[in-house]
Amino acid sequence: MLPKEPLDLPTEPLDLPKEPLELLKPKTKKQEPVRHQHTVETILEWTAPGRPFKKKSRQYYLTSILIVVLVEIILFLFSQYMLMLVILSLLFVAFSLATVPPSDFKYRISSEGITIEDHFFLWQELYDFYFKKREGVDVVHVRTHSFIPGELTLTLGSTDREHVKSALLPYLPYRELVRSTFMEKSGDWLSKNFPLEKEVK
Repeated sequence: MLPKEPLDLPTEPLDLPKEPLELLKPKTKKQEPVRHQHTVETILEWTAPGRPFKKKSRQYYLTSILIVVLVEIILFLFSQYMLMLVILSLLFVAFSLATVPPSDFKYRISSEGITIEDHFFLWQELYDFYFKKREGVDVVHVRTHSFIPGELTLTLGSTDREHVKSALLPYLPYRELVRSTFMEKSGDWLSKNFPLEKEVK
């Protein structure tokens, strides 16, 4: 009887890791700092007077004083002394605005909102915009959602209206037609029929 040959049993490979669970562990990578892709971008920036200003003639002041004197006499006859003081105060403010030229403001339209000097307004706070001409100068009015301030006034100066319009359109709707208020209609009617000074052509 021949001797039985030894059976070839499988041997345990020596190259296996001592802890097979290490293969299941996820490899941890070094976390890199998150970089924000969104950055604030300046779309348009310009400098212009803080309000529309037009130098008044001597006739403007003389006519204003004459009208106020007549109104003061009528109020004095009716003993409306407090109202007389109010009229004089309004005349002083009107003369101050007509005499002292405004300082230049810095306006900036960015991807986040509108900046006027040190005041910043987010696009979420603004409603729409429209253009008007005041004292011969183009002015863009931006209305706000909140009651205060209600409206932003940006004097364009030498800046082109179309440039400002193209900068605002991606963020705010443009109102082509705006109805004038009762006060604006009354002021236009008075300035047209009873001008305080003659227009120089």
